[in-house]
Amino acid sequence: MLSFIQVYFVEIGKTWGMGKVTADYWDKKYEIEEFIYTKTENRFVVEYVSQLKPGRVIDLAGGEGRNSVWLAKQGWTVENIDFSAVALKKYADYAEESGLAAKCLATVADALEFVPQQEQVELGLIGYLQIPAGDLKKAIRRLGKHVVSGGYLFGVWHARANLAGGFGGPRDPRVLPTVGFLKRALWGQGFDVIECTLRDGQIQTKEGLKPSITVVLLARKRG
Repeated sequence: MLSFIQVYFVEIGKTWGMGKVTADYWDKKYEIEEFIYTKTENRFVVEYVSQLKPGRVIDLAGGEGRNSVWLAKQGWTVENIDFSAVALKKYADYAEESGLAAKCLATVADALEFVPQQEQVELGLIGYLQIPAGDLKKAIRRLGKHVVSGGYLFGVWHARANLAGGFGGPRDPRVLPTVGFLKRALWGQGFDVIECTLRDGQIQTKEGLKPSITVVLLARKRG
């Protein structure tokens, strides 16, 4: 039950994407018993975040919590913010089953308007939040405001390069960011970009494994 984790309800039901994807849509998608994206943490999150000293983290649009629970296992105090209450219920249960409820917070909120329980964090994480450029820029900058000086912003997305040579993410360039866009999103926000690059991988499709291209961003806040 969500009562095992302190949950704040902020305004939800706001539309993401192209005016079609709502919290209700994701609630229905997450209602199945299985975890849609499995309980396996993202390999890029493991690769990059394992280098950082654990502290407080916001996992923005963290869904069912596969990365959130992994972060808690590494010693982080995690706040998973997502606008699907159903996804956060699954996350809460997963955290409890793992004996990590005390380190896992949940906030039901829109990625563009969230007010976190943890006002300052050492890490802001975004995993595959595929929304239009203007909205994504707003979400990145809002998250960045909660990162302390010396803290980090890390994100992974299906890259626009998939349209030409990969199979990851929606087939819509408007929700597939580029390296250049992500760098520009942080201009004037007090961050130094440590790495922003394309990474090759694979994705499971009905036809088997296919190449997938992910854009990875790691930045550190000055001060």
